[in-house]
Amino acid sequence: MSQDRECRADVVPTVDAPCLSYLPRVPHSYKPAIALIGCGGIAPYHLRAYKRAGYTVSALCDHTIAKASALRDELFPDAAVFMDYRDILRRDLADVVDVATHPAQRVAIIGDSLAAGKHVLSQKPFVLDLDDGARLADLADANGVCLVVNQNGRWAPHFSYIREAVSTGLLGAVSSAQLAVHWDHNWTADTVFNELRHLVLYDFAVHWFDIVACIFGESPAKQVFARAMRSPRQRAKPPLLADIIIEFETGLASISFNADTRFGAHDQTIAAGSDGTIMSNGPDLNSQTVTLTTQQGRSSPVLQGDWFSNGFHGAMAELLCAIEEKREPCHSARNNLRTLALCFAAIESADSGRPVTPGVIRRIHV
Repeated sequence: MSQDRECRADVVPTVDAPCLSYLPRVPHSYKPAIALIGCGGIAPYHLRAYKRAGYTVSALCDHTIAKASALRDELFPDAAVFMDYRDILRRDLADVVDVATHPAQRVAIIGDSLAAGKHVLSQKPFVLDLDDGARLADLADANGVCLVVNQNGRWAPHFSYIREAVSTGLLGAVSSAQLAVHWDHNWTADTVFNELRHLVLYDFAVHWFDIVACIFGESPAKQVFARAMRSPRQRAKPPLLADIIIEFETGLASISFNADTRFGAHDQTIAAGSDGTIMSNGPDLNSQTVTLTTQQGRSSPVLQGDWFSNGFHGAMAELLCAIEEKREPCHSARNNLRTLALCFAAIESADSGRPVTPGVIRRIHV
């Protein structure tokens, strides 16, 4: 009898998926000149997204001039090329500066750009010191400009749809989120990333800390408990296995990583609330099926785009729209400090074996 009731409860009607604004927005008329500082491996993804969006890139800068010149020739032939970012600021060649250098170099570049009256998009992770981040946010305010962080994962189609479902109230009061990623990150063994002490928790997981922070909104995070270890067969030096539990005032989040998954890669996100549950499943970050279940029924939206294209376009588009609309961008530096506080706490917890209160750890060494 109870089994019959359980079977009937599983029969959920299929309904049309809610039409949510998950795609990057485009500013109505604001068309600034953009300068990209740092032309390393991630730079082409920034520039290709900007080219598809129709944005104007006026200058490229890298200490290896050949890198900047190659990207200029490929994507923005009218852009000027520099080895010193200060030349861009002195010549007033840009309204918006995209800083895509390594973290240790970024603080000075961001500070100089803000002082010059430029809006700034910083690559993630934003800073290695929360106090530096707060100081830069204050500097942006003092100069009347916007400082945002390129948490491009927010605009990956599945994450963006989940964020919109939460923010529009479709899930009601969210009480839990479980995120699990299984993939092979051993390619980093042949790169500079191999020297990062906590590669997964620091460089990779910052996207997932950010999504969890978005899912739980204004609910304060009370403590973080994390573990990290090496897989017996991994090639990369840093630990590729990690688990994190985050206790929020209104619920619990768990994040699990296995970056040594040689076969059967899989990525899953589940967020549950008082009025609904949303789930995303797929073999990787670009191939995700989203299912939303509420009292009305179950639906699966057909999503457009991919992680890199939507992500890099979305981060810049939100900045430009916020400037045009004279409002705070959703991925502002201050907003991102909450994400970094979770990340820093997880790293300290993995090292100490104890739960850590977010915000207590102000600085990390990578």
